[in-house]
Amino acid sequence: MKLVYIVEDHDVIRNGVVQYLSISGYEAVGSRNLEEARAAFSERMPDLLIQDVMLPDGDGFSFVKEMKQRYPHLPVIFLTARTEESDRILGFELGADDYISKPFSPKELVLRIQALFRRIDENDTQTESVYTYKDEDNVLIIDDNEHVLSINGSPIALTAAEWRIVLYLATNAPNLITRAQILEECFDYSFESYERVVDTHIKNIRAKLKPGTWIDTVRGYGYRFSGKKA
Repeated sequence: MKLVYIVEDHDVIRNGVVQYLSISGYEAVGSRNLEEARAAFSERMPDLLIQDVMLPDGDGFSFVKEMKQRYPHLPVIFLTARTEESDRILGFELGADDYISKPFSPKELVLRIQALFRRIDENDTQTESVYTYKDEDNVLIIDDNEHVLSINGSPIALTAAEWRIVLYLATNAPNLITRAQILEECFDYSFESYERVVDTHIKNIRAKLKPGTWIDTVRGYGYRFSGKKA
């Protein structure tokens, strides 16, 4: 049974989400503030964190940044009344796998959680596990079984969303990939308003995949992985 933490200060919302997830087959634990959430993390590592942003004892964005530094592969869904595009972009920059605005449908929340876990489980059962690519001076290795990416032998820490994007681009090289394709294949949604999220992830990935230039921008279309399979 998957363990899901819900950090939400509104009692009705938190208890409702816990109840809905419980009847959907998940072990759900609610925290009303960041202090309770930290205590929960000290006891057990969850399979998923559902995080509100505005909390009485701190900022949910900062808390997720802190948790991501300690647990880079922790799946995160923001569930918040902060609906501005800049807030969504920030959430994805911090490594969130999804961003759901209030008010929301509990059924949609469960469907998105199911889709997220399905992607994770599919990645864990891949048969071909190691992919090696090179440019003129560097070697990039993707070990899909161990979820480790390295360049010239040095491991690179990626968030779960960044991992899916890199793997999708690399294993489809040298094909051109649109933003819409990345959204559909890596995030299970394709709303136009989220296409800037892809650009944000690519920017973060490029900053991490050094040395070398591994992802090209194709103006007016999308992206292409430029490494050559070794």
